[in-house]
Amino acid sequence: MKKLLAFLLPLALTLSLTACAPCDEREDENAQYSAKPVIYLYPEEAQDEVCDAKPVAYLYPQTETEITVKLDYDGELTCTYPAYEDGWTVSARPDGTLTDKDGQTYRYLYWEGVSDTEYDFSTGFCVPGSGTAEFLEDALARLGLNRAEANEFIIYWLPLMQENAYNLIAFQREAYTKSARLTITPEPDTLIRVFMAFKPLAAPVEIAPQALEAPARTGFTAVEWGGAACR
Repeated sequence: MKKLLAFLLPLALTLSLTACAPCDEREDENAQYSAKPVIYLYPEEAQDEVCDAKPVAYLYPQTETEITVKLDYDGELTCTYPAYEDGWTVSARPDGTLTDKDGQTYRYLYWEGVSDTEYDFSTGFCVPGSGTAEFLEDALARLGLNRAEANEFIIYWLPLMQENAYNLIAFQREAYTKSARLTITPEPDTLIRVFMAFKPLAAPVEIAPQALEAPARTGFTAVEWGGAACR
């Protein structure tokens, strides 16, 4: 019995000292046997270039005329008013009033869609959010919109832009007209299509200024304005 106690006592002391060893010493001893590497991967997030296009179209014939408008859009239509059923057919008066077959009247034809069109920001304007209204008043006049059309454009887009620190703005030409093709019958003498793409910015950037111009409004005139908020 004494021999057994003599054997157990040193063993107990050894175990006790091992249990009381500092945690970091024990971790160091086990490190070579217990390697647990972890790899974290953070791929760059893809930029979402899907844009929401929200144009409206005005028709101003010289005399009251039945007009058909068809849209060939590289995207998905999400809303139209009046309803787009293989095109719009309306009776249009010189003041722009549109009347459908049921006698309902409209100020313009409206459509909204989503597409993955890549808009052109090689030239344009970097505008402080607080200066958006003043900028648009000047730019839209140079692009050929009359005051009523420009007013409706601004009150639609201003709430989405004025609270941003800055907006990168580019008025689209081929990038838009090739992705949203209009066929108007009878064909207008003057067609004005104003489409603004913009991106909100936290800080200003340098960009080459864009030249803005418009054709003279003569004869039967069709006017379209719209825009895209690019994320």
